[in-house]
Amino acid sequence: MSNIISFNFEHFSDVPGYFIIVESNGSILLANKSSQTDLGITPGDSIEKIYSPESLLKIEHIRATSLSEFRFCKTEGRILFANGKVFPASVTFIPLEGANTVLMNIVNVGIQKKNELDLLRFKYIAENTINPIQITDLSGKMVYVNPAYTKISGFSKNELLGNNPNVFGSGKHSKQWWDNVWNVINSGKTWIGQVENQKKNGESFFAQLQITPIYDDDNNILGYFGIHRDLTDQRNLEKQLIHTQKMESIGTLAAGVAHEVGNPLASISALAQIIQRTTDDVFIKDKLELIKKQITRISKIIRDLVDFSRPSNYELKSTDIHQCIREAVEIVHVGKKAKDVVIKSLFPSDSLFLPLVSDQIQQVFVNMLINAIDSINEKREKEGTDYQGEIIIDSYRENENLIITIEDNAYGISKEHINKIFEPFFTTKAVGKGTGLGLWVSYGIVKSFQGDIKVESEPGKSTKFYILLPLNPIY
Repeated sequence: MSNIISFNFEHFSDVPGYFIIVESNGSILLANKSSQTDLGITPGDSIEKIYSPESLLKIEHIRATSLSEFRFCKTEGRILFANGKVFPASVTFIPLEGANTVLMNIVNVGIQKKNELDLLRFKYIAENTINPIQITDLSGKMVYVNPAYTKISGFSKNELLGNNPNVFGSGKHSKQWWDNVWNVINSGKTWIGQVENQKKNGESFFAQLQITPIYDDDNNILGYFGIHRDLTDQRNLEKQLIHTQKMESIGTLAAGVAHEVGNPLASISALAQIIQRTTDDVFIKDKLELIKKQITRISKIIRDLVDFSRPSNYELKSTDIHQCIREAVEIVHVGKKAKDVVIKSLFPSDSLFLPLVSDQIQQVFVNMLINAIDSINEKREKEGTDYQGEIIIDSYRENENLIITIEDNAYGISKEHINKIFEPFFTTKAVGKGTGLGLWVSYGIVKSFQGDIKVESEPGKSTKFYILLPLNPIY
């Protein structure tokens, strides 16, 4: 009979897991390789050798029951590895007909229990986190959404499960943009980016989205795990910082406005009124017309300053980018600091319209011009009046972008600082003379228009900023 058992048992020889044939007296008749290697047993040993003491009676009772009642029996207990370590196990006994023996199968459930515990922990985290979480299959259909996802989207689970996440989409990202996302995650990489979603009630929801592939044990992609981080507060803070930076710019110009605008405007207005009352002379009328133009010009500057300080409505509108530059130049040119600075505008005089938020892009130009003027004045203080500060503004098209350049002939930026200039609160100005937010805010504004800012600098000689704006952005 043992020959027959030996022949049949060969099928278990190289199978992972533990398979043992045990005689009625508890002696091991046969054991597969895994059992002999991991459990340290050989034929002839007592099966009690592998039991942890607290499990011995329980498992042996089940083995005896399986033999006496000739039926399949199963239990759980603790088994000893050859090195003395203990693992929780599922133990199954199958009686072998006519042999008075049982086939014993031992399965280490420690890994399974750990996986179950990990899954329970993940479920608790997923169900209670404030971040919306979704899991999709390979086709992009949602198979799981957590409560935060349903809460923020306004859709119920029934409305979401089985559907593509685009039910939560705003439609403002192009097909090409989403194709790029799929290319990244299908290649097995994690994609991270900012998205604008739309709630069921039509409200926008801005979030940072991370999508990560889910793999099985064979490293095949099973689906995708997505987690959203709400950026609403961050965007509100950015709006506040933008407005704060505007107020800082206005404060810098306040003294110049009072001197260069307030006093001349009062004088010119008074003079115009006197002339209007006292003469019909043609020559004087010509001068009066000139005075009126000056009054109109100064009044426009004041209006621009007032408009500039108002909170933005953050709506994209067709904006004449060249006119924005001209208005920014007028705003900074009224300040005392800019009095001796030559600003050359080489960009075309014709209009060029782009979808922008006009006062935001104007703020970018104002920030950069003020930085250039401050740097020029710093150089003049050290080199004297023989130095002539100059700012050159130009624009040109390159591929699908409009490139605006702002170049000054001041001190330039050192190599150790050039990689930090777009960081928040980084400034090379003296304490109290700058917050370090100007370029950071400007960079964020241009990025929000799908553009970019680059800089070239020759320390001691010049700095040149390149503002890249797409001619045909897809929002």
